[in-house]
Amino acid sequence: MRIHIATDHAGLELSHFLIRELTKQGHEVFDHGPVEYDALDDYPSFCINAALAVVADEQAGTQALGIVLGGSGNGEQIAANKVKGIRAALAWNESTAKLAREHNDANVIAVGARQHSQEEVLHLIELFIAEPFSNDERHVRRIGKIGTYEQAGDIL
Repeated sequence: MRIHIATDHAGLELSHFLIRELTKQGHEVFDHGPVEYDALDDYPSFCINAALAVVADEQAGTQALGIVLGGSGNGEQIAANKVKGIRAALAWNESTAKLAREHNDANVIAVGARQHSQEEVLHLIELFIAEPFSNDERHVRRIGKIGTYEQAGDIL
């Protein structure tokens, strides 16, 4: 799996841990920043770049997911969701990590670095990566409606 990761300053150490661990597991991981700690960094650029890379890979036929990290993960999720084609979900427990993929076909996971231990975050991300989309008709239909609004502004 190709994985694009981005963070704010609060998740920098966690992102380095995840890059090491996910690379050990055989994933191809791309770091979209930041490269050094800066408490005044502007995380939206990093998260948007990671989300754009996920979409570009998907359009090229390459299987890819994204990870965005922050103190809470909320702002990072919001930033990633501004990119057309991204369905970023905030995960805070096993159920939300799995359901993001199973029901919403989320392609980016957001996690709060200040909310969990490194091992807990790794576990949530592993669950997210492993969980397939159900392809259940109701979920496909709902995702389609979101996509139609995103592309055309039409509410079906």
